[in-house]
Amino acid sequence: MTSGTIVRLHRTCEVIEIPSGRASTLPEGTSVRIMQSRGDSYTVWTDYGQMYRVDGKDADALGLQPGSGDTPPADTREFNDEMVWDVLKTVYDPEIPVNIVDLGLIYSCKIEPSEVESQSRKIDIEMSMTAPGCGMGNVLKADVESRLSRLPSVKEVHVEVVFDPPWDMSRMSEAARLQLGF
Repeated sequence: MTSGTIVRLHRTCEVIEIPSGRASTLPEGTSVRIMQSRGDSYTVWTDYGQMYRVDGKDADALGLQPGSGDTPPADTREFNDEMVWDVLKTVYDPEIPVNIVDLGLIYSCKIEPSEVESQSRKIDIEMSMTAPGCGMGNVLKADVESRLSRLPSVKEVHVEVVFDPPWDMSRMSEAARLQLGF
């Protein structure tokens, strides 16, 4: 399915309003334009000008095959730091088709032995949003925590959303700037 495709919801669907982050529902039959599909969610635009995030588990409401929203199996490879960054690159801002690493939203990532079990890991992340008033902070925070907790030997994940220093476009990777035309 290409970006811009218009579909009618096949059933009532739970959604998250963008950028407020409020949970809501869209009724069956609502016409939506699929703006992007990144990671395991879809960003849709309604005829009345509101954007929503539809979780991958609800892809069938859009007439798509569920699957990208299924929880992937736990990674069984031996843990390494690169795995953490690879996982972080699967989390996307719902308004911008760029992952949170390339957007420069990850301010710090500390990987240490867990205090609970010596063979396990604890990951502490500090991340920001592109705008201080963005209500999607808790949604993206939960995405990061959920995905990182599936890595082998990871027992603790703590994500803090910070706004100091404020995010600006200079934090974006060169690839993100090119993708967005900057």
